[in-house]
Amino acid sequence: MSMQGFGEMISKLKKNPKSIVFTEGSDSRILEAASRMLASNFLTPILVGEPEAVKAAAEEANYNIRGAQIVDPNNYERMDEMVAAFCEIRKSKNMQPDEARKILAQGNYFGTMLVKMGEADALLGGVTYSTADTVRPALQIIKTKPGASIVSSCFIMVRPAASGEEEVLAMGDCAINIKPTADQLAEIAIGVAECGKVFGMDPKVAFLSYSTNGSAAGEDVDKMREATQKAKELRPDLLFEGELQFDAAVSPKVAAQKLPNSEIAGRVNTFIFPDINAGNIGYKIAQRLGNFSAYGPILLGLNAPVNDLSRGANAEEVYSMAIITAALAE
Repeated sequence: MSMQGFGEMISKLKKNPKSIVFTEGSDSRILEAASRMLASNFLTPILVGEPEAVKAAAEEANYNIRGAQIVDPNNYERMDEMVAAFCEIRKSKNMQPDEARKILAQGNYFGTMLVKMGEADALLGGVTYSTADTVRPALQIIKTKPGASIVSSCFIMVRPAASGEEEVLAMGDCAINIKPTADQLAEIAIGVAECGKVFGMDPKVAFLSYSTNGSAAGEDVDKMREATQKAKELRPDLLFEGELQFDAAVSPKVAAQKLPNSEIAGRVNTFIFPDINAGNIGYKIAQRLGNFSAYGPILLGLNAPVNDLSRGANAEEVYSMAIITAALAE
């Protein structure tokens, strides 16, 4: 995303700076992004790792990380407090202090506890961890928001438009929930719409299907229609349409033919997919054939912003995702 797209988020962060934990503090991509953050002073990076190793890695790659907080799980002054807090959180699993200490020696669990204890506002991990290894500690420690029954995800898709403005779309859930129910889809749609607003979008949300307004039948069609109804009941202030085929969602001409009385058909910018197959394929088609940049997966439904990077992420993506993650801490 160009800096224009990030401008609003950055100006908010300048008024109210945030700190963000990186669970893989000695990775060169993290260090490059951290050096940029330190130079721009609206985001404080907290790097998890052994201080000498982190500093040596930064020096070797020639990144200036002076001023970064480096926190070492093996030498943390509040570790006893953290162990006690973790045992309390996991008491239903009968967590014992010795086992807790072993688990908290891992950067992903340690970093997540720093957020839980209020030492940091947000967390970004995953350049070496799998998605599951970033999401699991978040689910166990930070848990879902009140009223949220699941964690889901959103991709923000951006491409420059001829007008010089940017085209911004939101898509979900393309990464977490494999076969969401109608109730879960309604919750996902609301989360994706709210996430779009953080990016300055005015969300117009379609529940996608192979049918438009009953043009075809099947249980997947019923599910998307039901999800639309549920979302409308939960959030009458947001604009939802469904079930819709993709062409009816984005083409005013097709929409006029298939769903002439809809307020948003033909002008949709937020897409809810019936399952992870459709979602994952859909956003990747937009990325590879439509030349959209994909930001995400942005995790939705957690009590504090935790996000996962792909293992192929570069330093630019780390920096962008750090801004996005911190902006969600508002």
